[in-house]
Amino acid sequence: MVEALLGNAAILLGLVLLLWAISLQINDVSFIDSFWGGGMALLALVSWLRIAEPGPLATLIMAMAVLWGGRLAIYLFRRWRREGEDPRYARMMRKPREQGQFASAALTKVFLGQAVLLFLVSSPAQAGIVAAGSVQPISGLALVGFALWLVGIFFEWVGDWQLARFRSDPANKGQVMDKGLWRYTRHPNYFGDACAWWGIWLAAASAGWLVAAATVIGPLFLTFTLTRWSGKPLLEAGMAKRRPAYADYVARTSGFFPLPPKKG
Repeated sequence: MVEALLGNAAILLGLVLLLWAISLQINDVSFIDSFWGGGMALLALVSWLRIAEPGPLATLIMAMAVLWGGRLAIYLFRRWRREGEDPRYARMMRKPREQGQFASAALTKVFLGQAVLLFLVSSPAQAGIVAAGSVQPISGLALVGFALWLVGIFFEWVGDWQLARFRSDPANKGQVMDKGLWRYTRHPNYFGDACAWWGIWLAAASAGWLVAAATVIGPLFLTFTLTRWSGKPLLEAGMAKRRPAYADYVARTSGFFPLPPKKG
């Protein structure tokens, strides 16, 4: 397993360096967000291809990771092509641009950092696929993980679709999205991400306790990132500045877990 993971790490490093070189040519690093899901999908697929005759559990874990990551990669890449540089990355790279240090900052602050986190978060899929091999069957625990993954996929896909429709209507410019799933949680897509990867971890855990113990850091760190670090906090700080009505939305709507909206 260690050899397979090291091989995956080498592939990831090569791809990240290639993407970094592209970012220097276009003077924009924010397309890296689309590689977040796509890179995880690729590592899962590579892990699956390492097995001569993948078994049912390995195939299930691979499919869960590839469907999640492939959809997210396409969605974020299309958004980047449509809207251009992400304001968060523009703020991050403003000083390095002014100081002539764009290349080094892009490599260290964005691409290499993303590679480490991507590898860490996707470790349940990679290790679970390799450990499952060609003989591991789909157990009850794996089915529970698959059910949780389905919940996550629903919230993520539907939430993103509803938000895209909302933004496409010129009448909603400057307004706060509080319809559909967004009525019950301010971040249905983030909640969906967390559910999907906890589901993948449960499926991977069915391949053995060692895989479960060694890779639980993946969904734990992802949940922390979405709720406490670069996901929800940064997004909400920007929304509060740009849209006065957002404070009222925050007061009545759950920040992560879907709950009925508060009255009053």
